[in-house]
Amino acid sequence: MAARPQVHITGASGAGVTTLGAALAARLGCAHLDTDDFYWHPTAPPYRVKRSVDERLARLHEAFAAASSGWVLSGSIGEWGAPLLPLFDLVVYVYTPTELRLERLRRREAETFGAANVAPGGPRHQEYVEFLDWASRYDHGDRPGRSRALHEAWLAELPCPLLRVDGARAIAELVAEVAEVVEAR
Repeated sequence: MAARPQVHITGASGAGVTTLGAALAARLGCAHLDTDDFYWHPTAPPYRVKRSVDERLARLHEAFAAASSGWVLSGSIGEWGAPLLPLFDLVVYVYTPTELRLERLRRREAETFGAANVAPGGPRHQEYVEFLDWASRYDHGDRPGRSRALHEAWLAELPCPLLRVDGARAIAELVAEVAEVVEAR
């Protein structure tokens, strides 16, 4: 196994990137870091105030340095994380069909913000609808931000190995597949 794995897992919102990242880090005995924790300032409700790119990168470098057993970074850094690319031993791209992603996102949003808050008439309903609409367009590339086309262009430029996995598969299968690749390095 790589003495100190440095793995980045990315994909569309709801693809299972964070779930796989946490499970893989547990299997490898290393730190799990998620880009949302570095991208956003902690607010209530969450995901309101972005950190500057410089602050995100500085905080990530600090977290990487503190992770003496290695790390798995889940999330997306495509638009701002170019300085991190040389650090990765492996990038894992999780592709999950849109309907499954949206099902997961509906469940996650209801758990995070409360089902009543995202339901029609709830205080977060409009944001919820807009977020799901945004997430549903990932494969089409017809909206600002993360899209499959942007991910594919970013993946094509990686200086490290790339592993593509199917996010519709069971998490245990995905962990075993990715861990085998990491442990062989």
